[in-house]
Amino acid sequence: MDPISAAIGGAVAAGLLQGAADVSQQALVDGYRRLKNLLVGRFGDLSDVVQAVEAVETRPDSAARREVLAEEVGRSGADQDDEITAAARDLLARLQQDPAVASSAQQAIGSYIAQADRHGHAEVNVNTPKA
Repeated sequence: MDPISAAIGGAVAAGLLQGAADVSQQALVDGYRRLKNLLVGRFGDLSDVVQAVEAVETRPDSAARREVLAEEVGRSGADQDDEITAAARDLLARLQQDPAVASSAQQAIGSYIAQADRHGHAEVNVNTPKA
């Protein structure tokens, strides 16, 4: 997953859209707003990529909406924009360093990946007969 989609997904999953719970998280909220504002500034608030961001904001638990976001990031060329990519990487780094939200910011690349968070369970079974 590209850093832009990962940063947006991590920020939304961490609940940063509602604002900061404390002063230390304000930098995360500001980083998310900066990234989104860069996307709006480059592509417009009615662009497919910004609409995909807002769809993820509306349903942060939807894997399909996150996939559309990743597709639109690639189609728009946002992942080739140095300033947008730098803002996304900065936000990802801050998410991973903040103990209050670090466990909810995950990034996976590859096939057959299962991820669980907060004492959850995940597994991948490929071509395994059911018992």
